Amino acid sequence: MAEYRYPGAIVSTDWLAAHLNDPELHVYESTVFLHHVEEGPDAPYRVESGRAQYNAAHIPGAGFIDIAGDLSDADAPTHFMMPSANRFAEVVGRAGLGDEARAVIYSRGNKQWATRLWWMLRAMGFDNAAVLDGGWEKWSAEERPASDAPAAYAPATFTPRPRPELFVGKEAVAAAMGDAGICTINALLPELHRGESKRYGRAGHIPGSVSLPCAALLDPKTNTFLPPDAAQARFEEIGATPDRKSIVYCGGGIAATLDAFLLHQLGYEDITVYDASMSEWAKDESLPIDVDV
Repeated sequence: MAEYRYPGAIVSTDWLAAHLNDPELHVYESTVFLHHVEEGPDAPYRVESGRAQYNAAHIPGAGFIDIAGDLSDADAPTHFMMPSANRFAEVVGRAGLGDEARAVIYSRGNKQWATRLWWMLRAMGFDNAAVLDGGWEKWSAEERPASDAPAAYAPATFTPRPRPELFVGKEAVAAAMGDAGICTINALLPELHRGESKRYGRAGHIPGSVSLPCAALLDPKTNTFLPPDAAQARFEEIGATPDRKSIVYCGGGIAATLDAFLLHQLGYEDITVYDASMSEWAKDESLPIDVDV
């Protein structure tokens, strides 16, 4: 029987409702919206912070951490690259997340914005964070309370303890091609993996990689994570087993974190995310690419 090894890293709406007033608990929304555009300087998508939706209604007491505006390297050639450790510490500390706090993260729309912030926190050495199972959709569907009041978390000290192995660049991904000890996983939609769209530049996928869309790891009715046995089966079906290293990628290192999060939950120990993902790979003509169509 598979199990989630770190049950504290996934919390239910029932649990959060019962603990909202715990003084050490800090709740954060991390929503970003991507609006697909075919052409122009913003292609393949226009990035919109979820702050306006947060301002209108959010889980009572929750703060907002702006991944797109504050927690992405503004000098990187692709969207959403991990910022420096000092920048990361400044942003989350200003939001009130300190070394001794416990964090619960949620997002609306795509669940992977919550797992992205969770993975970034883990990459900075912070292990006391959880993802709200079902996110904003489940919370609101259950008619739980909402607020438009700003968070009142006092600024705190966040001490980064970087784990650089949790992110990887194109050189390591290229070196992994053909290595039987490494399973490279594409978390994008199946049609993007097959090569039916040039959304990120050249159509296709990293040679040798296998497809496991992040949405396939969620219950479509509740937006909750699949039970451990079902999630384990999904990974085993594509050849991702605990004895192999896992490299997960997508369009820009966001959807990949949902796959990586559940791999970690299932006890896989060697997992990394290709941060720039297809936003870099598909545009670099020196790198090989495969299509299935």
